[in-house]
Amino acid sequence: MSVTTQYALVYDVGGSHVSAALCAERTYRLRGLTRAPLPASEPGGGHFSSASFLRLIHTLGEAAANAAKLPPASASRSISASIIGTCLAVPGPFDYVAGISQMQHKLHSLYHLDLKSALAARFRWQTTQVRFINDAAAFTIGEAAVGAAKTYSRVLGITLGTGIGASFVIDNCIADSSPANLEGVPPGGELWNLPYNCAKVEDFVSTRYLRNQFATLTGLEEEVTTIADTAQGDHPCPETPLPGPGRGLNPDPNPRPETRPDPYDSSNPYAAHCRARQTFQDFGYHLGLVLNQHAAAFRPDIVVLGGGIARASALFLPATRKALAFKTQIVIAALMDEAPLVGAGVHWFSNSPT
Repeated sequence: MSVTTQYALVYDVGGSHVSAALCAERTYRLRGLTRAPLPASEPGGGHFSSASFLRLIHTLGEAAANAAKLPPASASRSISASIIGTCLAVPGPFDYVAGISQMQHKLHSLYHLDLKSALAARFRWQTTQVRFINDAAAFTIGEAAVGAAKTYSRVLGITLGTGIGASFVIDNCIADSSPANLEGVPPGGELWNLPYNCAKVEDFVSTRYLRNQFATLTGLEEEVTTIADTAQGDHPCPETPLPGPGRGLNPDPNPRPETRPDPYDSSNPYAAHCRARQTFQDFGYHLGLVLNQHAAAFRPDIVVLGGGIARASALFLPATRKALAFKTQIVIAALMDEAPLVGAGVHWFSNSPT
């Protein structure tokens, strides 16, 4: 007798788009992957109603179920009976148990909304069938379960994009991040807001740093993708000193991009290329020092990098590894954009509703 596969409906809620898929129990394979922009025209998706967000979530769920060719909905359910619940990977701050957003800097219309109850009503489910997880934690759990870190116990997942997201995972579970934890996890389990170089980590490991540093070296304001494209190629570039005094730490209480002697004048056809490469090398160096300062105590078996900037890892990862002062492996995510969806599924099936 065949056993019917059960699925969790999983979502990754980003700053501009929402992705949805069905995640199979036990294998965590995804089916029916679909994606749509948030219902807003403003950058970052800030101005939309909570009702339009709930409609989008339900519509994407239906689209994923249809794409996966699951049995249709019944009179008592608004979606296929093969789907036994949902888990949304969302950024913080967020009450992941109660399902209530505490974000005010983005997704404003969801602030203090009881998403758990609202989604349960929309799908005709019990509230116990609706779950939430931090997006960085979902990324790391997905990579730890079936991705680049599947054979490792202690995993640090880092997403590199507009900011830096981080999650500390032990045996596919989010590690204790209380101030009294004994696992070496920073309080709160975050990296972005921790002190570094007389500022915060995110001031040196973010798209903002890359853009500012490139502008300092070239006078040009460019997007990170353009800087990465400019850095491609193997034209030899002269070595330049590491950023800042000493081990790259700048004592200035108002940190700004580093300035160093430029080996090229602007008339050299390879000047922009070499400065772009140097920008990414500086970024990688700072990432290595951040790991030394805030992640070494966790003793990660492996560090998995994801997010948009990780796609340019060839430009910065050698500098990161060179700066690293403790033993670990650093790899690029195997699942990339699908990792948070897989992690949301693992989280749902590993935490049976009570």
